[in-house]
Amino acid sequence: MMMIKRIFQIFPIALLLLNCGTSMKQTGANGSQAAMKSHTFTKVADVKWAAPRGFDLTMDIYTPDTKKRSYPVIIMYHGGGWLINNKSIMDEGAAYLASHGEYIVCNVNYRLLGDLENTVTMDEIVSDALGARLWVRENIAKYGGDPKRIIVTGDSAGGHLATMVATQGHRMAEDGDFNPPNYTFRPSYLPADGIKASDANVQAAIISYGAFNPYAEGSNSFESASNIFWQLGGAQPRGIMGRDYNPTDHAERYKMISPIHLVDAATSRNYPPMLFTVGSKDNLTTPASIQAYMDKLKMAGHDDLTYWVHEGRPHAFLDSGSNAFLGIEFQRDAVPALNYMLDYLNGLFYA
Repeated sequence: MMMIKRIFQIFPIALLLLNCGTSMKQTGANGSQAAMKSHTFTKVADVKWAAPRGFDLTMDIYTPDTKKRSYPVIIMYHGGGWLINNKSIMDEGAAYLASHGEYIVCNVNYRLLGDLENTVTMDEIVSDALGARLWVRENIAKYGGDPKRIIVTGDSAGGHLATMVATQGHRMAEDGDFNPPNYTFRPSYLPADGIKASDANVQAAIISYGAFNPYAEGSNSFESASNIFWQLGGAQPRGIMGRDYNPTDHAERYKMISPIHLVDAATSRNYPPMLFTVGSKDNLTTPASIQAYMDKLKMAGHDDLTYWVHEGRPHAFLDSGSNAFLGIEFQRDAVPALNYMLDYLNGLFYA
């Protein structure tokens, strides 16, 4: 009984890894249910965009076959708790957005903590997310995309990465050094013309059940053997910032990759319009945790925020396929959310 009890005590963290006033607009629970017309798209698979420390990173690029001169571009980061999964977990979601909307979708792979013999650190993963944004800026016109209309999105751990790209792009540097006092990021891809001031900005962000506080996760059992997904990811438990760091003695380092600790005042830095989605039955990144982050944004003066609750859904409702344990199925659970996201984006880019 003690072993069973212990498993259920750690299970919320393990499940995270399966994907794993100020005016705030809150929508109705059901989202857009209207059937959207579909069209074909062209997919270019496994485009190599970077090789940090010799580790190849790829993305799939989906372009609608609707003959527009150019399209806004969605950069998508998958979930999985920074330890498991790859872009394939979002195959169906990426295809749906490209076949029901007028957007190019770049479904991105990034390094996981267990890669490179279990030496990847969280700041390197953020650098991968930022690098993908720079690669898109320099290259996406070849695929019909508009590099001046960039949207970032992600779920769970991918939501963390999308939030970092949306709010922390100003910390990119060609000679980035993730150390005090500035903790800058060196993106995994650098354009031939370097990093421009405009690269710090994206035009919209959609964050689905995002993980906004890796500092708190590290302070709990995320870095311990009780987190069984280290094993599933083929890695020994250790500090997410590196073996020499821990959240007790190096709190600042952990907070510098935790969006909830990095909210700037709107008077000093503008954030893009942001849509936050979460399932009403999400016990991992709970509605309360999403609202806590949004509250910090509102207190800092950021007001272009939209909040949507997917009624009756748990964590990971955007995953491809089905998961009997979680009780999710793509067509039933993801499609209504994706329709809502498309309605939201159309209001920004095609109104």
